Amino acid sequence: MAGAASALFLLDIKGRVLVWRDYRGDVSAVQAEKFFAKLSDKEGDPESQDPVICDSGVTYMFIQHNNVYLMIASRQNCNAASLLLFLHRVVDVFKHYFEELEEESLRDNFVVVYELLDEIMDFGYPQYTEAKILSEFIKTDAYRMELSQRPPMAVTNAVSWRSEGLHYKKNEVFLDVVESVNILVNSNGQIIRSEVVGALKMRTYLSGMPECKLGLNDRVLLEAQGRTTKGKSIDLDDIKFHQCVRLTRFENDRTISFIPPDGSFDLMTYRLSTQVKPLIWVEAQVERHSRSRIEFTIKARSQFKERSTATNVEIEFPVPADATNPNIRTSLGSASYVPENDALVWKIKSFPGGKEYMLRAEFRLPSVTSEESAPERKTPIRVKFEIPYFTVSGIQVRYLKIIEKSGYQALPWVRYITMAGEYELRLI
Repeated sequence: MAGAASALFLLDIKGRVLVWRDYRGDVSAVQAEKFFAKLSDKEGDPESQDPVICDSGVTYMFIQHNNVYLMIASRQNCNAASLLLFLHRVVDVFKHYFEELEEESLRDNFVVVYELLDEIMDFGYPQYTEAKILSEFIKTDAYRMELSQRPPMAVTNAVSWRSEGLHYKKNEVFLDVVESVNILVNSNGQIIRSEVVGALKMRTYLSGMPECKLGLNDRVLLEAQGRTTKGKSIDLDDIKFHQCVRLTRFENDRTISFIPPDGSFDLMTYRLSTQVKPLIWVEAQVERHSRSRIEFTIKARSQFKERSTATNVEIEFPVPADATNPNIRTSLGSASYVPENDALVWKIKSFPGGKEYMLRAEFRLPSVTSEESAPERKTPIRVKFEIPYFTVSGIQVRYLKIIEKSGYQALPWVRYITMAGEYELRLI
């Protein structure tokens, strides 16, 4: 078994201990001072900003969230990655209880914080960190759990993320396949960064303890079943699953089998680093007329099939900080000057595939410029959009089966959407 945590510390931005919980009795509050001293020594060296610090037989693992450091100290040879993941789950729990994790919310809720620290870890070993389950027996209201009341079965059950006895009049599952496209194009029109980050987001409203099985057009699975893969399958990379998924089953036959949590959760995330053709391409021409006037001609072209339509398209184009008196004309949509951002924002509600639209804008510039004026900023063009019923990767949900011992029929709803992530085109 991997080594356990000795204590968990919550510190403010100056290294002062706000709350700490000793789990094994082999460290003291002095460890927090030593940790922060080591952290301060490393602040000037960007190459040493790693989340693990070792000193005098003690390993410190930490993350920062807002103005709070969450730090675990251990004298054993522990699994650092596992405990760092645990700290991120602790952040999620506190955010569930206090809306946001920060120094003030900790100071205002010391009693609840200590109750949570007692439940999420036992003798240095992480226990259950599902906020919905914890909130069933650790209350933030004025009342407290009666002595005769027992904690939910999920606490001692193998399925720690779901309570028993759930009942809905209408059993439904909503599955959203959401892909974000991250693209960076240089001033020569070359793509220098391109990736797709996807997530299978679920909302489940199911009675009992249902068993769900999900099938995708995964190339490895289809080949193992002897099915044809030509043009109908994808290669999934960097897959991460929610803890409810049976990993052994997936490794054996690529079946995604799970008992889902109640409500909203991310079933799976993945990343594709393949070259992606920009879905919306933007070209810009900038003409300076003497020193008093500047003119922009912007072309936006949708590079996806005609049967798809992008919605809520927003193109943000940088303009000089001293520009005034805008005169803007567009072939579609509306455009406005946003002086606080030194930008021109072009909004198009509906942008069909295979179309091109144009914007022309003219600005006045001060006729007299300072010789010591600051150099012009190199802000890129930023694009936002959503394309429903479309995925870049071609991922498809082949089936979603819900099986429960009572035999009820559940309605699965599947929806696809692609959106812009970090989508930038450089001008210079």
